[in-house]
Amino acid sequence: MTSTPTRAAEVPPSVPERSPVSAPERPGRRAAAALSFRNIGAVYVWLVIVVLFTVWAPDTFPTVITVKQVLNGNAVAGLVALSLVPPLAARVFDLSIAFTMSLTSVLTAHFMVSSGLGPGTAIALAMTAALLVGVVNGIVVVVLRVDSFIATLATGALIQSLITMVTDDSSITGVRLLAEPFASIAQLDAGGITLPVLYLLLAALAIWFLLEHTATGRRLYATGFNADAARLQGVRTDRLRFLTLVASALLSGFAGVVFTASVGSGSPTAGTPYLLSAYAAAFVGATQLRAGRFNAFGTVLAVLLLGTGITGLGLATSAQWAASLFTGSVLIVALVLTGGRIALPAALRRRAGTRPETTTRKEVR
Repeated sequence: MTSTPTRAAEVPPSVPERSPVSAPERPGRRAAAALSFRNIGAVYVWLVIVVLFTVWAPDTFPTVITVKQVLNGNAVAGLVALSLVPPLAARVFDLSIAFTMSLTSVLTAHFMVSSGLGPGTAIALAMTAALLVGVVNGIVVVVLRVDSFIATLATGALIQSLITMVTDDSSITGVRLLAEPFASIAQLDAGGITLPVLYLLLAALAIWFLLEHTATGRRLYATGFNADAARLQGVRTDRLRFLTLVASALLSGFAGVVFTASVGSGSPTAGTPYLLSAYAAAFVGATQLRAGRFNAFGTVLAVLLLGTGITGLGLATSAQWAASLFTGSVLIVALVLTGGRIALPAALRRRAGTRPETTTRKEVR
């Protein structure tokens, strides 16, 4: 008679003993996944680069001035790289971003110096030209069904011809480009950090919010992963692809305006050096934070990683070819480490996990 209540009393204590054990494991696992090399491998590569140049150039590299130089010097590159994130998320290539950047750079300078227009009007007209480029890209790619890689390369060639017609392949300079209020667009600073860094942060936040916290962002990713399946679910994939090309042109065009305000001249080749580095940063960024997805902050992280190395090489007074060698090497290493070598153990574990099942089945049989 007394054994029954005793067993009933022993059962409840065993239930709460399991919950405290399983609860702390979940945050720990999430933290481990967030800090894993697969998720933020570029951060660890970045730290290695910082340590390397701290040892190599201890007098010039580990300073606050270097930090400001990396941020200020790569803000425009970050804007150009971010302009690729929305179209790439929808699996659309825009090779005209460099030409669009050069176009707004020379148009802003031309309208201010040659036409005598005010900064506001000149910027508005230049951004209108960037908007038209985005619309033309959208029409050619979405309406006419031309492959985005070829279409935007062709429109880029057309833009280059317009740039040559306006500038005759020479930079446009003038005192008005160096004076206020136009120069303050890029040269105004707070504590040594210039306004383009703020533009980069705001653009990254806007793209991050769009892709991660809106239905439009989910539809963009769905379009990029499988456009046919997304279309069957009612997603207007064509409209999204059109809008991403327009957004890409506007952001790269804004980068051209910032570039002109920064250097004080409109260059017909302003965007050319940024094309490959922008795509490199976007693709490396796709391996970070949101692996397999093009994302804003992963792209910014990749831009700063590359910028830190190039700045370090400059402070270490290395050869001119070292910067290109460093960029290519870091890109290959980052992609291999975050994409290839981490996936190999997982594949081996999956294979190893299938072997016991096979032997067990044979034993059962």
